[in-house]
This record gives sequence, structure tokens and C-alpha cells, in this order.
Amino acid sequence: MDARLHHLPGLRYFEVAARLNSYSRAAEELFISQAAVSQKIRQLEEGLGCKLFMRDGRDMRLTEQGKTLYKHVSQGLESIVTGLNQIQSEPIDGILCVSSTPSFASRWLLPRLWKFSVQYPNIPIRVVTSCDAPNLKQGDADIAIWQEETLEGNNALKLHKEFLFEETIYPFCSPNLAEHLSLIGPEQLLKTWLIHYESGGYPWQTWFAQAGVKMDKESVQWMDVSTFDHAMNAVMAGHGACLASDSLASDYVERGLLIKPFEIGMTPGVQFNLFYNDESPRRQRIKAFTNWLHSEIAE
Repeated sequence: MDARLHHLPGLRYFEVAARLNSYSRAAEELFISQAAVSQKIRQLEEGLGCKLFMRDGRDMRLTEQGKTLYKHVSQGLESIVTGLNQIQSEPIDGILCVSSTPSFASRWLLPRLWKFSVQYPNIPIRVVTSCDAPNLKQGDADIAIWQEETLEGNNALKLHKEFLFEETIYPFCSPNLAEHLSLIGPEQLLKTWLIHYESGGYPWQTWFAQAGVKMDKESVQWMDVSTFDHAMNAVMAGHGACLASDSLASDYVERGLLIKPFEIGMTPGVQFNLFYNDESPRRQRIKAFTNWLHSEIAE
């Protein structure tokens, strides 16, 4: 056996520091001191006879030798984890991390999640939200519920994809705005603010085209906000109109805070897909959550 394999403990420290570009962040992940990480890396460099890191401000950057080593170490550790996952499986009880866009989490998932907890009280769900796709390889989440056909940045994983549902997209506005504009035709929405939020890829141009209205993007008033909730707050205040699906806006409509001025839907609308790693050790929990999701959608 190659004598250099006695450096394996140091290579684990190296992989974390290289991935995070920081000794201090590596220390946090490894639950040790920064000095211990620095010492391990220094011993590894001395043993290999080459410099692996160079300081760049507060970050640690890989040298060319470090980049070469990191590529192969990360691949080797990934292969080890894959092998461990194939022979081990965590029990069904335990935490499960679910990632989705802020709008889906706040308007669809969280109001229903109590039902899952009643069925599976020993599987606590941790919900994380972001407008950026999670990296399942690095453990950002166990399951991702996403509006795209693919999950960017996860190409190296053996991802399983399941279609959940697709919804038609409609415009929504406040009752006061509809009354003020005396809305009778979709072209009148061009006279108000058109609100767009980052986590919703619903283009107003497409909706107007399907409504048979010519839209000059340069002549309309736009408002960009970061989340669906921000968009809804602006719309309920009478500040414009927003595109959304029935499931995302239904409770606002039921409470009289929003109306759907036109039954002109944009199709294809928004499609929600579920992604997870086929080789995840938490596959028993993933299966339980996936089955619950499908039953909830069926209702």
C-alpha cells in the first residue's frame, strides 16, 4: 500500500478547507479550532513536499498543486460516501431537510406541513428557502421542490426527479385597484405597476401575448421585489398587479384581499418538481415525505 496514505486524516481537513476557502470556516464544520486545522494542513504540506494553500486576504486559495489534489480528493471522498450510503441506511425516524422557493414554502408547503407531522411525529422537517438551487451533494438539503426541469449544480449526483403538479398562472390585484381602473379588459393592466418577484419566473410579456394584448416593455411601470410575500404585500396595498397561481393566492382571495380580474390563464404555467439523491442514506424518510406530498396534492 502506498505509504502516503497515512496522510488520509490530513486530507479530510484539506478537503473541507479547500471547499470553503477558509481555515476558520473549516474549523467550524469540523468542530475543532482554527489552529488545529492550520497545523494539520501544515503537516500535510510538509509530508507531501509542496504548498497547497496561499493566503488571499482573509481567504485561503489553492495553489496549482492544491487544485489538482482537491479534484482527486473530493472525487475519492464522494466515492467513499456513495459506498457507505449503499450499505447503510438511516432509520426512518430523524430530521429531514426540505428546500424550496420562498413562495412555495410560505404559501403551499408550510400551511399543510402539520398534517405530515401528525402522521410522522418522529420525522421533524427543517424547511430552508432560497431563490438559488440547493446543492444536495454538499448537504444543503435532502429534498428539493423546484420550479425548474433540472437542479443546477447537481449534475454529479444521481438525482431522482418526480413531477408534482403544474398550475396555470393568472394576474391578481386588489379589489380597490380593480374598482379604480374599472377593469373590463386585460389591456388596462398596462396602466398600473406590474410586479415581478425573483423566485417566480412568470413573464408578463407571455401573459399579455396569450391575452391578445401587445405590450411595450419600455413603456410600462415595473416593480421588482425579492419574494412572493413582498409582491403580495405590494399588491394588497393597491400598488399594482402580480402574476401567481391559484394555490399561492387562494387564501388572499378568500379573505377579500385580492381578486382575479380576468380568467385568462397563462399555459404552460408553473411546474413543480421534486428532486432527491437516489443514494441518500435518508431514503426511508424521503420516501415517507414523497408519498405524503403526492397524497396531499391528490386531495
